[in-house]
Parts: sequence; C-alpha cells; structure tokens
Amino acid sequence: MQSSISLSLSSPSTIRRSDSSAAVSNANVNLLNPRSLRFCGLRREAFGLNSSLSTHRIQSLSNATRRPCSNRIVASSAGNGAASKGFDYDLVIIGAGVGGHGAALHAVEKGLKTAIIEGDVVGGTCVNRGCVPSKALLAVSGRMRELQNEHHMKSFGLQVAAAGYDRQGVADHANNLASKIRNNLTNSMKSLGVDILTGFGTVLGPQKVKYGDTVITAKDIIIATGSVPLVPKGIEVDGKTVITSDHALKLEFVPQWIAIVGSGYIGLEFSDVYTALGSEVTFVEALDQLMPGFDPEIGKLAQRVLINPRKIDYHTGVFASKITPAKDGKPVTIELIDAKTKELKDTLEVDAALIATGRAPFTQGLGLENINVQTQRGFVPVDGRMRVIDANGELVPHLYCIGDANGKMMLAHAASAQGISVVEQVTGKDHVLNHLSIPAACFTHPEISMVGLTEPQAREKAEKEGFEIGIAKTSFKANTKALAENEGEGLAKLIYIPDSGEILGVHIFGMHAADLIHEASNAIALGTRIQDIKYAVHAHPTLSEVIDELFKAAKVKANTSSPVAEPVAA
Repeated sequence: MQSSISLSLSSPSTIRRSDSSAAVSNANVNLLNPRSLRFCGLRREAFGLNSSLSTHRIQSLSNATRRPCSNRIVASSAGNGAASKGFDYDLVIIGAGVGGHGAALHAVEKGLKTAIIEGDVVGGTCVNRGCVPSKALLAVSGRMRELQNEHHMKSFGLQVAAAGYDRQGVADHANNLASKIRNNLTNSMKSLGVDILTGFGTVLGPQKVKYGDTVITAKDIIIATGSVPLVPKGIEVDGKTVITSDHALKLEFVPQWIAIVGSGYIGLEFSDVYTALGSEVTFVEALDQLMPGFDPEIGKLAQRVLINPRKIDYHTGVFASKITPAKDGKPVTIELIDAKTKELKDTLEVDAALIATGRAPFTQGLGLENINVQTQRGFVPVDGRMRVIDANGELVPHLYCIGDANGKMMLAHAASAQGISVVEQVTGKDHVLNHLSIPAACFTHPEISMVGLTEPQAREKAEKEGFEIGIAKTSFKANTKALAENEGEGLAKLIYIPDSGEILGVHIFGMHAADLIHEASNAIALGTRIQDIKYAVHAHPTLSEVIDELFKAAKVKANTSSPVAEPVAA
C-alpha cells in the first residue's frame, strides 16, 4: 500500500541504559566513565565527539556490492574483554547501523567481548541514506522558508534580500554531515574495543557466523541488518528521474515538478525540502486521506499548514500502477488506477518521481534456512524479547533480531533500544521493551511528533477493555516563547485514562515538536501518572510549557500519587 511507512521515522518506546559500569572495568577496558557515552537510540560519541545519529543498516544493497574479503579492524585502545569459554566472542552483531551500534556499545559496557560485522558501510541507512542527511536538507529548507517569508521577516522588523541557494553546496552539506557521523560511529566502536569485521554476515548454525571466508563463534548473535527502500511492482527506478529516498538525498537536481508516491514521513519531509527549493509537488496516496499514519486531528491541522498553502496538490485513493522514467525528451509518466476498482483514473507527466512508499527488510542471504527460520513478508519473526522464532514456533537459542529486520517498529532509535534490551537479557537481566513509549517525529516545518496511541486506537482499546478516555489539548498560540518566535501555529494533544491518570498517547504539531515529545515518552516508559507529572516545574518562557499546560489541562479523577522521595537539602 502506497502510504506511510517511515524512513527514519515511523511509530512508537524508550529504554534507559543500565546503571552498571563495573562490568566494563572488571574486563580491563580502560574507558572514560561509560555513563558519559549514554544516550538512547542515537548516542553521544566517545571521547568528546559530537552527538551522532545513526540507524538501521544495510549490509549490502546487492550481490554486486558485497565484499568478498574478510577484513578485520581490531579495536584500538584497551581490549574487548575475554570471550566465554569455547567461543571467539560473547556477542556478534550482524549489521553496524544504529541498532547494531547501540547494542555493541552497551555490550562493551557490560563487559562482553563484542564484534560487529558490516558488509557495506558503518552507520547503515540512517547515517548514510536516511535520517542524518535528510536532516541536513531539512535544515536548509527551514532556513529558506524563513528567509522567503517576507511577512514573517517584517514582523521582526527585518528586511532580507531575495534568498537563493547553491544546489551543490546544499548537497555537500548533507554528504559532509553523513561522513562526519559515520566516522564518529566507527571511531567510537574502535575506541571502546569493538572488533569491526568487514564482510557479509551469514548465520551458519547455532552460535556460528561466517563473514567473507572466515567462520567465528559467539555465545549470542544479534541480526541487525536493517532495510532498503520499498519499490512497488510496475515502478521502474532509474536513479535519475524516478528515484528513491537513497537517490533524493544526493540532491543531484531539483526538478520543477516532482510527484511523491506516498504521504507518510518520508514523503512529507521531502515535500518540505523540494517546495522550499522551488519545486511543485504532487502527492500520490493509496489511502483516502493524506498522512494516514498520524492522529487524524493532528493530520488535519498539518495538512492545512504543510500542504494547502504550498505548491502541492494530491491524488488520494489511487495507486501508481506504472511509472516510466523520462527518456528521449519525454517526461516521467505515471499511470494512476483507482485503489478499489483498479480502473485507470489519470496519467501524470512530471519531471521526476520520488518513491516514498516505505521500507522493506533486508534479510536475504543471512542463512536463516540453516537454522530453520522462515521470514514473514521478509521480516525475521521474533517474540517480545527480540528472540528469533523458527518455522516450528520454537525459539532459536542465543539468536536475536532487532530493528527494521524484525518489523516491530521501523525507527532508528527503536532499533537501538531493542539492541540494548537484548544485551540486558544476555547479561542476566530480563528486560522487555515497551514499544508504546517510543516516540516518533516528522521533521517538517513545523514539526510533528507522537508517542503511544492515536485517538481512534485509544477509543478502540477503551471499548474492548471497558474504560473511558479523556482528551486534553493546548495551543502554541498561548505559549510566550512560540509567540516571540512568531510561531503560534501548533497544537498538543493528550489522550489519557481519567480514572487512573495513565497516559495513552501524546501528539504534537508545532515548533520543535520533535524535541518536546520526550517528556511524554519518558513518562509512559516510567509509568508516571498525570497527577504526578503535572507538578513538574518548567522554565518560563519556554516551549516546554506547552507540555506543562497539556498535563495540567487533564481532568484526572484519581487522587492517588506515586511515592515521592524526600527533597535533598540545597
């Protein structure tokens, strides 16, 4: 379905890293305090490097890109622990994207001898072809929008000449950022003692992996191979005029008119970039409404702000059944058929087409048949603890799968959180990740963020389980900081259970929504009730007061609160 599967971006838990650092020192790893390296999902880099983003990785995009060599980069400073008796490593991770990176760093912190196998480049999709370079392009589009908005600038008393841009300079900014973060990730793993093994990883059997021509053993194995762009049948991608997000991030040209197939996170973000740079955009959406993955009320407001005033039109309820690249002076042609009747409805002729229909798991060639595992639509089946399930419904001992490859939640930070959760389990602490506490964000201007259930999902759950739900809302128009920035367009929405104060979902549309959502996601992860969090103090004037007012607006019937620790004397 051509709708809203995300790139870096699509649906909801967060996890706190363990407080234990003793295991690392016990393993004779000479590090800075491991806590200084912590972050959930996308973590601060070691030894003073800047924060680095990374994500779901791709071992190799095709057989042509697989490296036959079995190069081994042995981590520098200070050992990598001693492996369990009879094994080369305590933990081997196949895939060095965000999920693999997060698992590897946490494993070293816990004292495990760890190796990570990568058949393409460190950083995976997010760093090289996803959330990192896309944020660089979106940073440009945000500034272009502000400079182009004469009314907005005049409201500050500013006069700005006509804004322009250098396409190659914009593209270089995205590429340079990806390169910097990729190097940071590589250096952080080497510095912490993770062995980086170059080659395409294949599971040969229980606790046995092959990369290149080398076979190694490990007490536990994590599959973290990520995903690739999903291209529906009938669409011919030439990488020039019919492209995926992988190609679009290179910004090799800015078309006058581009069709974007799919109006989810990927499509919305690229529409923000292209329209800021002067393109006209046409959305092609299979469902009957745009932005089908968002809370309907938030989606409606977002459409009024992000789509209707811009040079964007759209076709909903249609499939792009055939797309032919531009050739011999002819434009890109797109045949649209009715999503229900399958009858031809229209034919578009555009300068370019971006296929933003989501992501597909990259799990081919992993050797899953060697352990009797059958994928489901390409995804590796796992239980709630990320343990791989074989064709007979039995758990495969010592084998786990995280991130896009398991399909539970195709987000970079979800992959990292899953990886950290697995490491907790293999080191003796049972841990189950609450995926409903994982936030998601769309980095348009303004931004959209969410965590937990949408209102329709919450109402369905309430009807089945027999409880009432409450809805609270606050507007950015009532926030001093937003008004100071002339950014009063925005809404925050809370979905909760009045009887208990439990938070079911929070959805935000407005300035810096992606940063504001974490107070809510952490509250869900920690089980904090509204009657407790509404007493938290927020600095004034800040955007965080939007969330403060949101919790205060909730009408909770319960008077009971969680025990509060005695205050510490100043």
